[in-house]
Amino acid sequence: VLLKTTAGDIDIELWSKEAPKACRNFIQLCLEEFYFLHKAFQPAFSDGIINVTNSAYYDNTIFHRVVPGFIVQGGDPTGTGTGGESIYGAPFKDEFHSRLRFNRRGLVALANAGPHDNGSQFFFTLGRADELNNKHTIFGKVTGDTVYNMLRLTEVDIDDEERPQEAEEEEEEVNRVSQDGEYGSAEHDEYVDGDEKDLMRERIAKKLKKGTSANVKTAGESEVEKKSVSRSSI
Repeated sequence: VLLKTTAGDIDIELWSKEAPKACRNFIQLCLEEFYFLHKAFQPAFSDGIINVTNSAYYDNTIFHRVVPGFIVQGGDPTGTGTGGESIYGAPFKDEFHSRLRFNRRGLVALANAGPHDNGSQFFFTLGRADELNNKHTIFGKVTGDTVYNMLRLTEVDIDDEERPQEAEEEEEEVNRVSQDGEYGSAEHDEYVDGDEKDLMRERIAKKLKKGTSANVKTAGESEVEKKSVSRSSI
């Protein structure tokens, strides 16, 4: 998977044998934008899933949390650290593998708010992080010289909540990623007009903002301490 970011391209090798559900989730979110609707919106759609645009789910998101020497985190379309979902319509189980350890920089893993709570948020490691073993699913790595573009994501000023300060300025593109081409199926688009799409987006955004932060805890951090996660666009 090639992520095109404002810091440069980042080439990711996925480990589908070790983490099949995580890889499938990541690939599909890179290609299509799905909205998993509340039951109130589901009567007309038996599977409860609507594809409302041809843009990728990660498009125009940002890496909303940067912890120098530790991680860069993104994948939340709300940019708050509390949003995002999986392609499965609910959080999915962790996929730990004995051969995959947080022993170097450039690993790609899922952020979560606890066991078996995986969605769309992910992070890159900036160094060894043994404290994350058996807490976060590793599903790939950054390859080749594109690791230097990944490191460029940290070249921003951050506030006390580990959020890039530029992310507060709507005019700025901070560590922003876009997906080339038009992907996704418009299978259900004929049932949803423009006004309904806007309404669904607003209601879903409000629902997501009420969620729990997906936490990647630093060493020694209290289990009850909550931290927001950096946002990224892919």
